[in-house]
Amino acid sequence: MRTWLPPILVGLVVLALWQLLTVVAGVPSFLLPAPTAIATQFGENAGRIVDASLATGTNALIGFVAGTVLGLAAAVLAVRFRLIDGLLTPLAAAAAAVPIVALAPLLNSMYSTTTETPRRLVVTIVVFFPVFVSTARGLRQVPKVQADLMRSYAASGWQITRAVRLPAALPHLFTGLRIAAPGAVIAAVIAEYFGGLQNGLGSRITSAAANTAYPRAWAYVAGAMCVGLVFLAAVLLLEHLTRRPRTPLLSTIR
Repeated sequence: MRTWLPPILVGLVVLALWQLLTVVAGVPSFLLPAPTAIATQFGENAGRIVDASLATGTNALIGFVAGTVLGLAAAVLAVRFRLIDGLLTPLAAAAAAVPIVALAPLLNSMYSTTTETPRRLVVTIVVFFPVFVSTARGLRQVPKVQADLMRSYAASGWQITRAVRLPAALPHLFTGLRIAAPGAVIAAVIAEYFGGLQNGLGSRITSAAANTAYPRAWAYVAGAMCVGLVFLAAVLLLEHLTRRPRTPLLSTIR
């Protein structure tokens, strides 16, 4: 209760103040719709919101998994080989510096408008950088005594990575995943603003806003928030499941 009750209470207070502001102050709906109006549109369009959330969530999930696998593999290679580290680190930083609003239209022009590939590539690029940086940092922060002990047992570089570096890097990996999970949904939604299939949350948001249906647009925004929370909750659950009691290093080697 001490974990969940405070944010719930804060959220309810914010919603109450939001409703009071829009009703008493008479804020126009194109500036800020009332929460009750958004909730009404959410209920009336629940089926469409679910369908759009599944489309966007699928793109975000595929890109998230691809970016995580590539980021983890690149981090392992960068830590083991200095030449690869010198090549990958600047490229990863350059890819992270490219804004989504510039990357999405470029990828859309390279592929057919009937494919989801550009959106998944955008998500993959967005996810790759935090996973790569966090994992590489964790792989490098292994106590020297543990690595030396493994070498004294004639362990190969891959055995040291598997038995010592990867377990030690798990907290850093999940830090990167917690950053990348909501970012994957944001990237998938923004990528839908620039053409392609009109089946996702981003497309529905722009369509509703263009038709001045602002409460409906905010209802789709609420759907995107729900998808982002699902991704974050999945990462937190996976992190909880991977936690295990520390085992002695010698038993790990055996």
